[in-house]
Amino acid sequence: MTFETAFPVWNKLNSSQKNRLLDTLITRKVEKGTIIHSGAINCTGLLLIKSGQLRAYMISQEGREITLYRLFDYDMCLFSAYCIMRSIEFEIIVEAEKDTEVWVIPAEVYKNIMDESAAVANFTNEVMGTRFTDVMWLVEQILWKSLDKRLAKFLYEETLIEESNSLKITHERIANHIGSHREVITRMLHHFQNEDIVKLSRGLIEIIDEEKLISLLED
Repeated sequence: MTFETAFPVWNKLNSSQKNRLLDTLITRKVEKGTIIHSGAINCTGLLLIKSGQLRAYMISQEGREITLYRLFDYDMCLFSAYCIMRSIEFEIIVEAEKDTEVWVIPAEVYKNIMDESAAVANFTNEVMGTRFTDVMWLVEQILWKSLDKRLAKFLYEETLIEESNSLKITHERIANHIGSHREVITRMLHHFQNEDIVKLSRGLIEIIDEEKLISLLED
């Protein structure tokens, strides 16, 4: 797929705006584990994912990570261009969870086009609203959902993403996603294993009873 077909409001741009985007557009390939953006370091620009998977997360003062949301093919990452959104004061880190290819739109170029085009401004607001909804949902989960349900939900969603019940993921990585400690996740996973929901081995979690896992979400 080309940028022209992937960018949702491409057909609503005029010729000048299209040319400015194409003239300044950068295609970038990054390996799994690469930090693409850190709010404390740079204003990377807007990222439109051509293929792969990104994770946006924050780090607490105590050094704990928590995933805010994840991005997949043809999703747009706005907060990597925080410099054009002056009211955004928190720092978000964007990491490649898989080998990923992205189109990078320079922040100032996008801002100028957004100022000119109501369609681009509306699209940007919609994406921003979706991301804030994701974050508010996360806050609700942390405040009101028990850890076993949050862990079960993460594991279930991971099986859908990977299209497999065998997950190659560490306990530390899970803790970083859901804002917990590795030791706590390990204890909860061993509880799941005792309940015959999962089978644990080094670096691998196998879901052996998906119905039990889903029942935790429904309780």
